[in-house]
Amino acid sequence: MPQEKTVLRGVRPYGEDPVDIVVAAGVIAEIAAAGSGSGRIIEASGLIALPGFVDVHTHLREPGREDAETVETGSRAAALGGFTAVFAMANTSPVADTAGVVEQVWHLGKATGLVDVFPIGAVTVGLAGEQLAELGAMATSAAQVRMFSDDGKCVHDAAIMRRALEYVKAFDGVIAQHAQEPRLTVDAQMNEGVLSGQLGLTGWPGVAEESIIARDVLLAEHVDSRLHVCHVSTAGSVEVIRLAKSRGINVTAEVTPHHLLLTEDLVASYDPNYKVNPPLRASSDVAALRAALADGTIDAIATDHAPHPHEDKDCEWAAAAFGMLGLQTAFSVAVLTMIDSGLLDWRTLADRMSVRPARIGRALGHGHDLKVGAPANICVVDPGASWVVEPATLASKSRNSPYSGMTLPGKVMHVLKAGKPTVEDGDLAC
Repeated sequence: MPQEKTVLRGVRPYGEDPVDIVVAAGVIAEIAAAGSGSGRIIEASGLIALPGFVDVHTHLREPGREDAETVETGSRAAALGGFTAVFAMANTSPVADTAGVVEQVWHLGKATGLVDVFPIGAVTVGLAGEQLAELGAMATSAAQVRMFSDDGKCVHDAAIMRRALEYVKAFDGVIAQHAQEPRLTVDAQMNEGVLSGQLGLTGWPGVAEESIIARDVLLAEHVDSRLHVCHVSTAGSVEVIRLAKSRGINVTAEVTPHHLLLTEDLVASYDPNYKVNPPLRASSDVAALRAALADGTIDAIATDHAPHPHEDKDCEWAAAAFGMLGLQTAFSVAVLTMIDSGLLDWRTLADRMSVRPARIGRALGHGHDLKVGAPANICVVDPGASWVVEPATLASKSRNSPYSGMTLPGKVMHVLKAGKPTVEDGDLAC
């Protein structure tokens, strides 16, 4: 029986000339002249097609914190944000430090079916930093884990970090480090500087991040393994990573949308929605991060989507949880900071939001160029649209968005995952 075809009518791959992208059996079957494709038509005239986005850093909270998010609600937010794959961090309850827990998350993602959910395994048992977790068992489990992280905590012991880097070489894994020297950030609340002194909040020095990155790139070089640096936030960190790459060290790095846009000045409002780890930094750091993403020193945009229930944010600053929502706003913030500024074009944005993230996480089937035979994981966006962020309307179970009330450019209109529409006309298709 012939497969039903879906046609993205008149779409512009990477913002180039309009074509019909014809999808069948989960792959791009044909790229035809605009208006010539036959099948189920999705009108996409004037819209831009990009490879489906891949997020190597998101928190889906399940198991254990289903009051904040579930794999299903997080998958809904991800699909609406243009993602076809997400990597779910290990700081759940119980921690994803065994094959059983990562398989549970993987099965929940398969059951939801809106995005491919790749569980991230913990580096150490219970994220305690004292004993390596079951890295090999997680790698050979049904979840086929390839990325490991204690995110939320730093693997601060150099000997354990070295052993982890050595261990994952056996199955082409990568250690994703939350770079934060704990002894330099005791009770830290915001970026260390003049403003932290004025506000009476304990400062979080950039060197707490930079020193761990410097140590870890040397360890990665020493054992010839793969290191990924989570949520880079300072100009100093950029310089360390740039130097490491110039020496041929196998290091990759990500930046969050909020660190590309927001600055520490917002903390003066004492609004806990601006409390995040690592903290919002100075405008000079923001400029350095944008430049590093543009020149490829930073490889990927990753959301660090961190949902929290109302009671964890509706309180005084010091008691509030760290973290922000990010899945549904990531693309628009990227357009505002990188496309509208002229720092990236559509093809290089696709590289930073799809191609490189998929490569880092070994997400087979994702991050491919839009060409015949490629998996049909496709995001279609309207570059001329804008929308107002209203947290109550977001798909996440939580509402802690730092962009509340902001008008952001660009809108995700259609998403195909393995050829199946998950989003149509800006709404979930299933």
